[in-house]
Amino acid sequence: MLHLRMTRQNVIPSFFLYDEALADVDLDFLHVEAIRIRSSVHDWTIRPHAHPEHVQFLFVTEGGGRIRVEDDEWQLDPPTVVVIPPTAVHEIRFEPGSDGFALTIAASYVTAMAQTDPAFADVPAAGLYPAQGPDGDGYGLLDAFQWLEREFIGAAPGRRAAIGAHFLRVLVALARLKDGGAPAGGPLMRRDADIVVRYRRLIEEHFRQAQPLTFYADGLNITYARLNAACRAVAGKSALKLMHDRLMIEAKRNLLYTSMSVGEVGHALGFQDPAYFSRFFTRHAGRSPAAFRAAPR
Repeated sequence: MLHLRMTRQNVIPSFFLYDEALADVDLDFLHVEAIRIRSSVHDWTIRPHAHPEHVQFLFVTEGGGRIRVEDDEWQLDPPTVVVIPPTAVHEIRFEPGSDGFALTIAASYVTAMAQTDPAFADVPAAGLYPAQGPDGDGYGLLDAFQWLEREFIGAAPGRRAAIGAHFLRVLVALARLKDGGAPAGGPLMRRDADIVVRYRRLIEEHFRQAQPLTFYADGLNITYARLNAACRAVAGKSALKLMHDRLMIEAKRNLLYTSMSVGEVGHALGFQDPAYFSRFFTRHAGRSPAAFRAAPR
């Protein structure tokens, strides 16, 4: 377990790169660097923070450690890849001397690339991917990350296209590591994946507003039944469950990392009645908001 001492505050730190102000970097596209570069100067400890508009892919090739992403905590046994979605609060304690690659890439770009194949529908959901494929090389992940770093540093013609090609290799490798190389679905699965990607985008924009599911279906120009069927086919969950999952992520984040009261957390998520918010949270988390906040970590 991570035992970093937390100081609750009203705002969770948001960076493009850890400890680097948003205005100091190019937010348009991508950054890649060796894990040791930023981690070693922070005593191998990356404290809780979030990336508001970017997805981060950590490929740990040496050393290891532990990472916490929202409610999930994982051991980093190399070689392994961790996907950290936008706005997800995370903290890492690396073993001294750890290395690998930290790829931070615009969420809009990741979403566009993920729409090219239904196998990528879950990107950029948080996940841990032990990177040992049947070829012993995790479907070429190390080579893909090495080439991404080279293209990022260089300025050769076709640089952006090359970055896109190598990033697609990363997505393919992760999809195959997750599903054991199972082939992607057909045209219907592709349409379902597109619906779910656009639905999740709408959730990010409106989940604090307590909108009914018909609002999202109307925004996608489909029926509620069609939306629900697509969510079950792609994510294995109902449309309502995906919405509730997002609300719970935000509720837990605010309970853990801010000084907001339970009532304030609920109100920020569109719950006008604090008691109803407490019942909602307890039903999904198995304990009350107060008990969740007080639990040792």
